[in-house]
Amino acid sequence: MKKQKHFLLFSVLLVLVGCTKEKNYSPVSGQTNTVNRVHSLTEDEKKDWYLKDIELDSIPGISLQRAYDSLLVGKKGKDVIVAVLDTKLDIHHEDLKDQLWVNKGEIPDNNIDDDKNGYVDDVHGWNFLGNTKKEDLLYEKYSCLRIVEEYESYFKGKQKKNLNSADSVLFVNYTKAKEEFNQRIKKKKRGFDYADMLLKSLADREKALQVYFPNGIYSLNDLDSLKKVYPNDKVLQRDILIRSNFMKWGYTKEFMDENKREVVAMFDKKLNSLFDERAVTGDDSSDLNDAFYGNGILFGDVPFKHAIGVAGLLGATRNNKIGIDGISNHIKIMPVVMVASGDEHDKDVALAIRYAVDNGAQIINMSWGKNFSLHSDWVIAAMKYAEGKDVLLVTGSGNDGRSNDVRNIYPDDNVHGKEFLSNFISVGATGFHLNDKLKTSFSNYGKENVDLFAPGTSMYTTATKSTYESGGGTSYSSPIVAGVAALLKSYYPSLTAVQLKKVLLESGVSYAIDVNIGDRKKEKLVPFSSLSKSGKIVNAYNALLMAEKISKTR
Repeated sequence: MKKQKHFLLFSVLLVLVGCTKEKNYSPVSGQTNTVNRVHSLTEDEKKDWYLKDIELDSIPGISLQRAYDSLLVGKKGKDVIVAVLDTKLDIHHEDLKDQLWVNKGEIPDNNIDDDKNGYVDDVHGWNFLGNTKKEDLLYEKYSCLRIVEEYESYFKGKQKKNLNSADSVLFVNYTKAKEEFNQRIKKKKRGFDYADMLLKSLADREKALQVYFPNGIYSLNDLDSLKKVYPNDKVLQRDILIRSNFMKWGYTKEFMDENKREVVAMFDKKLNSLFDERAVTGDDSSDLNDAFYGNGILFGDVPFKHAIGVAGLLGATRNNKIGIDGISNHIKIMPVVMVASGDEHDKDVALAIRYAVDNGAQIINMSWGKNFSLHSDWVIAAMKYAEGKDVLLVTGSGNDGRSNDVRNIYPDDNVHGKEFLSNFISVGATGFHLNDKLKTSFSNYGKENVDLFAPGTSMYTTATKSTYESGGGTSYSSPIVAGVAALLKSYYPSLTAVQLKKVLLESGVSYAIDVNIGDRKKEKLVPFSSLSKSGKIVNAYNALLMAEKISKTR
């Protein structure tokens, strides 16, 4: 699921990320005798908390470092290709450039399809959103609009009671899509007003603080010192608090200007029937056989920068004394671009999966999702193709804070309540709180349609231009699971996609904690174990132990 940029109201900006005193809990599988953690994470822990171990560190991470320290010493693994189906990627990033997959059958930049796979100069992957003129499709329509456009004239003046069974199903989907489309249109003015409010609030705070910092240069420590000098000035205290939170969350003027441009684009392009979303790619969007479009340019400045954070968590170079450590240096990242700002086109999704499979990917990470799918049959066929080629598919469960058992999110592995794939994993997001906040507030869940959970908030990872930043979303939980799957495949290459899924789900750690799935107005506590098929958080240490056991029984 796409990483969401949360532009928070002032009430939300007052709340900072940090641990509160934790309620008692009891790990059910894997590890015991854990010490209760009652203090906040240190600055160092915040950068890699998700790799920690619940028993050794009292942090509910994935026990990756423990695995390296005790299970993998002296062992050699094999390279595993993991396709990242996402946005354009900064392939020159200092912590990623050495981890890229290389198509050995392709000679770079000779404008020839050397390996005869239909894609010219696909040295590191393929971009389905570009063209031969080096232009990029930056925005796409929302899938609800595509559904409305497809069926508006067909269902005009018709009622469900007068339709046959097949049309009745389509009509229900069309009706839901039209409702969502209308709701998005209604949010138009609020979106503009909200973007303007954020920009005005920043300008007002900067103006108020200019009295104390005439040159406009100050740090969080400077603001904290100023706060202590004038403890009784309520107006100044408010200005400092708001400005501090803007700084902590990276809400610069440039960032918020970008947000306003996104709001404008939403209605000029994403919700505009007149917008030609295939003008750049030039293909026939209704013809899946029209497959050879795009270009091999994977890096570029696009408004939606998403793949970079995903790829870092998955496979940033380990032990190079810079940046972060990914899951494994044996992961070779294959970027396949098919995500822009908006909703992914089903044709691009299907072809991207097939491209990854045909070019050697053993695991495919899909950190995105949407509420509607116009050509879900194309995507289903592609995922079945991946299943037949023994390729594991991993995706995020979504960031709507709702149950996927009640309403589907695409891509998924069931039709009308029946699961049709054995190689598909849907991942929810957890945090580092060992209390009712173990499940993040934004993460979707579902005993039937979400398989397991993984860390997905306050994740320190790679950003563009060889920088690093923290972010969150099930988009970030998905590559954690995909990375652990690749780790297993690296040391136990005979494991099939079905076996990888089985190990990941069964070897996770369970927590006997009630978590909140309600909203701010009404708390609703349920057992964490009830929120996914496995009821667990992925655990690299346990997974390696189980993989070793399986390998010895062969």
